[in-house]
Amino acid sequence: MGQGLRERKKQELRQAISDEATLLFVERGFEQVTIAHIAEAVGVAKMTVTNYFPRKEDLVFDEHERLTRRLAGTAVERRPGETVLDALRRDYADSAAAGDELLGATSRGFAGLVESSPVLLARLREILDQQERALADALVAEAPDQPLAARLVAAQLAAVHRILWYEAHRQVLAGVTPERIFPVLGAAAEDAFAGLARLYQGDDRVLKRRPASE
Repeated sequence: MGQGLRERKKQELRQAISDEATLLFVERGFEQVTIAHIAEAVGVAKMTVTNYFPRKEDLVFDEHERLTRRLAGTAVERRPGETVLDALRRDYADSAAAGDELLGATSRGFAGLVESSPVLLARLREILDQQERALADALVAEAPDQPLAARLVAAQLAAVHRILWYEAHRQVLAGVTPERIFPVLGAAAEDAFAGLARLYQGDDRVLKRRPASE
C-alpha cells in the first residue's frame, strides 16, 4: 500500500471516529459517553481512539489544530505588499463568503453540545487562546525589537475572530441558520478590521507590509 493511500485511510478512520463520537455526544451528552462507547460504535480498539485523539474533548474539536494555526498561517503566508491586518481581513471575508464552519456558525446540535459541557467550553477557550498566542509568536518573529507591541496587536486582531466566533455560536443556539449568520459575521468583521486599520494608520512597527521580493 502506498504512503498516500495509507495516509488517506488514516484520515478517513480519524474522521469516522470523530463523526461517530460527536453523534454519540449530541445524543447522550459529552460526560455520559466513554471512549469504550465510541470504540465499540466505530468497531475499533479503545487504544485506536486514544491514538488519534489523546484528549476526549478533541473528538469534538477535531479541527483544533487548523483553528489554532489559522491566524498565524495567514500572517506568515500573506501576499507581497500586504499587512498582517489586511491579510486577516481578507481571509475572514473569504471564509465568511465560503461558509467556513471554523468561524463558529456550526449546526445547532454541535453548538448545544458545546454549551452544555463546561469541559468543552473550557477547551474552546483554550483553543482560541492558543490561536492568539500562535499569531503573537508569528508577529514577534517579524518584529523582535517590538515584542510587547506585537503581542498587543495580536490580541486585538485575534479578538475579532474570538468575539465573532462566540456571536456565531450564540446565534446558532438561538435558531438562526448559518446561511443568515455568515453575512452578518462578514459585515461585522469588516467593521472591526476597518476600525483597527484606522487605529494603526501610519504605524508600521508591527503591521508591516510583506516586501514584494519575498
